[in-house]
Amino acid sequence: MRYRRSSTAFLAVAVAATVGQTLPANADASPRARIAKTFKLSPLRTDIVVQSPSMGRPMRVTVLTPRSGGPRPTVYMLDGAGASKGTSDWITKGKAGQFFAGKNVNVVLPMGGAGTFYTNWRKRDRKLGKPQWETFLTAELPALVNSQFNGNGRNTLIGLSMGGQAAYSLLARHPDLYTGAASLSGCPPVSNPVNQGYVRTTVAKSGGDADNMWGPFGSKAWQSHDPANKLGALRGKNLYLSAGSGAIGPMDLAPRTGEDMPKEAVNASGSALELGAYRCSLGFAMQLRGAGIPYTDGFRLIGTHSWPYWRADLPAAWATVSRGL
Repeated sequence: MRYRRSSTAFLAVAVAATVGQTLPANADASPRARIAKTFKLSPLRTDIVVQSPSMGRPMRVTVLTPRSGGPRPTVYMLDGAGASKGTSDWITKGKAGQFFAGKNVNVVLPMGGAGTFYTNWRKRDRKLGKPQWETFLTAELPALVNSQFNGNGRNTLIGLSMGGQAAYSLLARHPDLYTGAASLSGCPPVSNPVNQGYVRTTVAKSGGDADNMWGPFGSKAWQSHDPANKLGALRGKNLYLSAGSGAIGPMDLAPRTGEDMPKEAVNASGSALELGAYRCSLGFAMQLRGAGIPYTDGFRLIGTHSWPYWRADLPAAWATVSRGL
């Protein structure tokens, strides 16, 4: 990844060359992201703490690595709206560690993105602050991962629910950085009134106000974060879309642990959420088809907004996005 130095820095270099002086290493005073701490939790898992100028705070990130050495690609996995602060849900609920254990790829799992849509917020929010996720994920983190974990510069994205929208938005806005994206039960297009309402509700569940994220309804920021308005950037990429119809299936009836509500209430909520994601994702799929852009179809006749289905979708999602790596 190339960095552009400021015109002031270039002028300083020119002056130093003229007078035969050597500039100090920190001549460019702009802050750089750096890995401040490293925690080796297992042979295949390292947690890092990144001092992020854009986020203005330390950012904890899990990196799963293969047993083999040498350069390898990287997949960035994004949580949904209920993302925990401690460890990515893809680790604790999605079993990503087990799934990727034998694969020659870095798996990067940022923590603490609940309700933020992994985007740059325009104004400070009373609850969520002013996160700058897009800058962190695209301009700061990749270079650190590549240098510290033998990344080869080939990247892709997998996200669920809120993270599925973010995966497609990041791909559409940074097509040179990513080779593909997978959305599991997400809603990639956001600029029409119905989908804007879905996004606002998702942000509000975390106590935030989406006006502080992308502004009022119909603003240019909503339009610019809608991948349906940037279909040309998705052409030639490896795309995966999945969602269930909301109909309750066998996996919803199996015993689960760690639920705070009765199973019936969990299934009812998951059914409604998934129906919305299904409608939205199908609409986006039709837009891709209309533009002649291929994608892999993972739509299911049954399934709610829940981890058993996302774990089941992960192999197909990976099979699709890994083609570009």
